Amino acid sequence: MGRRLIGGWAALVYVFLYAPILVVVVYAFNGGRQVLNWEGFSTKWFGEALSDPTITEPLKNSLVIGVSNALIACVLGTALALSMPRMHRWVRVPVDGLVYMTLVTPEIVFGISALIFFVQAGVGLGLKTILIAHVVFNASVVALIVRARFVGMGESLEEASYDLGAGPLSTFRQVTLPRLAPAILAGGLLAFTFSFDDFITSFFVSGAGTTTLPLRIFSSLRFGISPVVNATAVMILALTLVAVVIAYLVLRRTGSERRGGALPGV
Repeated sequence: MGRRLIGGWAALVYVFLYAPILVVVVYAFNGGRQVLNWEGFSTKWFGEALSDPTITEPLKNSLVIGVSNALIACVLGTALALSMPRMHRWVRVPVDGLVYMTLVTPEIVFGISALIFFVQAGVGLGLKTILIAHVVFNASVVALIVRARFVGMGESLEEASYDLGAGPLSTFRQVTLPRLAPAILAGGLLAFTFSFDDFITSFFVSGAGTTTLPLRIFSSLRFGISPVVNATAVMILALTLVAVVIAYLVLRRTGSERRGGALPGV
C-alpha cells in the first residue's frame, strides 16, 4: 500500500509539472485566435510564426549561437577531458573543481558574473558575449561526458598503437578520436540544447537589439499569450527534444558497447 501511495503521489507530481507543457502543445494547433477557446485543428500559426521576421531573426540568432557554441564547446571540452587525467594532482584538483563549479553555480549568479566581467573588460554586449558565456558553461558539460568515456575505455589500444610505431597525432586520429566520437557527439548535442533554449544567461549578457528566441518569447508574454507564441514554444520544445533524444541514444549505445567490450566501427 505504501509503495502504491508513493507511486500515485509521484504520478501527480509529474502531471503537475508537465500538464502545462501539454496544454501549450495542444493549443498551438488551435485554429482560433483566442488562446483557450478551441475552434478546430490548424497548423496556420506555425506558418505565421515562420513568416514573422520578429521571430525568424531571433530563431536565426539562436541557431547560430547554438551551433557555434556546440562546435567550440566540443573542441575545448574534449581537449580538457584528454588533458585532465595527465595533469599533476595539484593542477587537476583545482581544474576539476572549477569544471564542477561551473555546472552547480545557479544560472542567475553565472549570468550576473558574466555581465560584470564583460562590462569590466570593456566588451560590448551582443551575440559574441552570449556565445562566450554559453561556451564557458557547455565546455564543462562536454568535458565531463568525454572524460567519463576516456577514462572508461582504458589505454591498451593507444599503447598498442605506440608499440606499432604510430605517433601521438596518428594514434589520436586513428584510435582515440573514433572511440571518443559518440561521447563528443552526445556532448555537442547537449551543448546545443542548453544553448538554444537558454534564457537567464542570455538575458544578462545580451545587448540592445540582440535577441534570441527565448528572449523573444519572454518579451511577447508581457502583452499576453497568443497562438503564435504557443507555436513558437512548441517548435523550441520539438527541436530540444530531438537533440536530447539523439544524445541519449548515442550515450546509451556507447554504454552498451563499453559493457560488451565492443569498439565503435568493429
